[in-house]
Amino acid sequence: MATTLPFDTRLLFIAGEWREAASGETLALENPSDGSELAHIARGMSADVDAAVAAARHALDGEWGRMSATERGRILAIMGRKVLEQVDVLARLEALDVGKPLKQARADAIALARYLEFYAGAADKVHGETLPYQSGFTVLTLREPHGVTGHIVPWNYPMQIVGRSVGAALAMGNACVLKPAEEACLSVLAFARIAHEAGLPAGALNVVPGLGEEAGAALSGHPGVAHLSFTGSVATGALVQAAAAKNAVPVTLELGGKSPQVVFADADLDAALPYLVNAGIQNAGQTCSAASRILVERKAYDAVLARMSERYRALRVGPALADLDVGPVISRRQLGIVSHYLGVARDTGLQIAAQGEIAADAPASGHYVRPTLVAGVADTHMLAQEEIFGPVQVLMPFDGEAEAIRIANGTPFGLIAGVWTRDGARQLRMARALKCGQVFVNNYGAGGGVELPFGGVKRSGHGREKGFEALYGFSTLKTIAIHHG
Repeated sequence: MATTLPFDTRLLFIAGEWREAASGETLALENPSDGSELAHIARGMSADVDAAVAAARHALDGEWGRMSATERGRILAIMGRKVLEQVDVLARLEALDVGKPLKQARADAIALARYLEFYAGAADKVHGETLPYQSGFTVLTLREPHGVTGHIVPWNYPMQIVGRSVGAALAMGNACVLKPAEEACLSVLAFARIAHEAGLPAGALNVVPGLGEEAGAALSGHPGVAHLSFTGSVATGALVQAAAAKNAVPVTLELGGKSPQVVFADADLDAALPYLVNAGIQNAGQTCSAASRILVERKAYDAVLARMSERYRALRVGPALADLDVGPVISRRQLGIVSHYLGVARDTGLQIAAQGEIAADAPASGHYVRPTLVAGVADTHMLAQEEIFGPVQVLMPFDGEAEAIRIANGTPFGLIAGVWTRDGARQLRMARALKCGQVFVNNYGAGGGVELPFGGVKRSGHGREKGFEALYGFSTLKTIAIHHG
């Protein structure tokens, strides 16, 4: 399917200019909806990362570094307004690139604007403290930018993750080098154009597309980078952290998840059901915080199974621009991974309770998988332990709070959890007992929650993004002790 794009996608953005990669090479982008070639992007390598880091350092030593927090906030506010003006263009780019339905891509573009709005308002509100100390001393603390920050962004939510990462870093006065995923980076390139139009000084934001093992590795281990933010797989996150450790550079890692929603028999099922299903199939399940495990108290299990199965059978899968319930997964490789797990489910005798349907007119060359609800899964089964990153949810029964907590905490991950119960005391007990970064009671995700600190424990990573916590993470604390007698 031929697609006309609104700009030349084959260029890097460094020092406020669009340029070819130093190698002159490009990489092909595939359209997940039909397998066709969507575009070409620059194949950035170490020389390009060197240039981007140098440009960021120059910006810190120049106009961007001299700018007040209030002025930084004004530029971020303009960027947010321009994103809203171009929501339709950004949404179409992300839908084509990632494969997500157009309505989901549009929500992501609006979320990007919201991040910029939030951090625009917060930029001049990060304060230090005056600390009581010995007589004759006045002691102050200041929050200062790290300097050059590196941002490695995955393919599943490019706009949202740029907003929460780069938005916070710029608000604190850092200069950013951004390496988007080679599978999907069109909306990121469009965002760089918006930032430039909004008056962001040259070098404050630099974008170097390329392969992870080339551009990503060069950025992770670059001695000129003072802080790294990475969102992606556990295996790649470990490599990024190891590379950064050689330079003693702090890293924020947001990695995988196997997040549970725990449904007690007293839950309001009418309120819970949309969250139970949607949080598992959004973006074809390619979400770190996807609710891939549904734990149900045994006496409510049959009712939840019947009602979730009904919803699953009504799901429709098709091309991104058809704007159905679910789009394709990102690649042929990812389709193979999800299909492997479904094969394991069948081979081990699990119950395939319900599946959605692929639209009759969906191209055969697209990367489509039927959303699948698997019932009666033991908590030790690989489908209940491993991140599938596809539209597959497992349903598991439990008896009592203690077993629910054991099952919910019984994976290597700890990103998000949901709890559904009308019992106020149980809500608090469960929220305190669950080992994860966020707990949602009688909801899941809180509509994105730009203001809510986000991150995980265990193999889901460390550090926090979103809200004011992200500003603290993208700054370093300096203590000043003045002896005045």
